[in-house]
Amino acid sequence: MGRLRRREGELSTSGIRSLACAGALIGAAALSWSGPARAQSATETCLAVDQRLSGDATLPRTVAAFKTGGPLKIVAMGSSSTLGLWQSDPAKTYPGMLQSELQHLKPELRLEVINSGRNADTIPGNIVRFDRDVLAHRPDLVIWQIGTNDVTWLQSADSLTGRIVEGIRLLKADGADVILMDQQYAPVILASQYSKMQASIAEAARQERVPLFSRFELMRRAVDAGLSMGALTAWDGLHNSAAGYECTGRALARAIVATAVAGEQTPPKPVRRRK
Repeated sequence: MGRLRRREGELSTSGIRSLACAGALIGAAALSWSGPARAQSATETCLAVDQRLSGDATLPRTVAAFKTGGPLKIVAMGSSSTLGLWQSDPAKTYPGMLQSELQHLKPELRLEVINSGRNADTIPGNIVRFDRDVLAHRPDLVIWQIGTNDVTWLQSADSLTGRIVEGIRLLKADGADVILMDQQYAPVILASQYSKMQASIAEAARQERVPLFSRFELMRRAVDAGLSMGALTAWDGLHNSAAGYECTGRALARAIVATAVAGEQTPPKPVRRRK
């Protein structure tokens, strides 16, 4: 009996030790586990695409403003997706998000972003408004968003390209940097003659040696990365959702900064203003 009691005691002690070891392992695992991984937001997934400006883009006026801390004045010209249709807060439009992201990335920069978007505007309508709604502000950088309302034009690609080139030259005549922004990747656009317009925008950018920020590629690549098209597109199947506007503005800001940083490594070119 005595031996049995001792054996029971030994078994009990061994069991306690086993439980203690198991508890320690469970405790360590609990400390190392911080709960379920936070789901990545639509904006974060979109920004991870890291869309840049096209080609060997240069932005001499913008680079100069970054070097001196500004002022840098940006005019966003375009149609309803520049104005920010379905967004009641101007800060939530793409130009508003562009401004906040640039101020985050370059807190020392004196910056002004002017939203000159207009609902239902077209390339010819934009050009008519240039003097009053763009050049009158004496911008250092113009972002010209085009194509969304022009995709049903029954014109040749050469004709479309010519009108875009005309507009770029008018903007550059004042000495401003110019960035083109193309159409959105959205159901209504995909059901149109979008490829002709995309080709015209890219060709005009190439001819005039201005950078293109491809919103179409940004959104397409985000969808390829796993987002639903509805995550970046509003209920109308055309305009951006809140996440789409945020991603467009913030991604463009990052692309501008990346191009400006690269431009700081090259000798500056003289810039001129219209007298």
